[in-house]
Amino acid sequence: MSYANDMAAQRSLGSNRPHDTVQADLARALRLSSMRLARRLRVERGSDDFTLSQLAVLGSLDRHGEATVGELANLERVKPPSMTRIVNSLVEAGMVTRRPHATDGRQVVVELTDGARAVLAEDRRRRNAWLAQRLAELTDDERALLAEAAPLLDRLAAS
Repeated sequence: MSYANDMAAQRSLGSNRPHDTVQADLARALRLSSMRLARRLRVERGSDDFTLSQLAVLGSLDRHGEATVGELANLERVKPPSMTRIVNSLVEAGMVTRRPHATDGRQVVVELTDGARAVLAEDRRRRNAWLAQRLAELTDDERALLAEAAPLLDRLAAS
């Protein structure tokens, strides 16, 4: 919270710092804090049964529904051969199934299994519980500020 206080103080004092410097400082602070939070949430996964890439693909399938390997590659911003390897490992683990595409015989459609849904639900439950506990330690004003910032962070991540 001190960084936000520092930024507010600079604005209210009419800081003569160049706009580019303020932007660079904000970028640095957001990058560091978001990386630290992401790292801490990864610790809460509790299990190393799946790689982050595998969990990301499972999450994409959960959010977007069944997809082709190419669609998954686009969603996850990886090359199709990399996605094929990830999907193959998830098939072997019983987390996804493949079936022929309804109109394009060259493609397959990938979908979640019930086991994958259970893995995702437990993973999310554990990490949400940790984060809820940390949020409870903040003030009402701090939680309100984070509630306002969350959609903005989503927008940044989608760019």
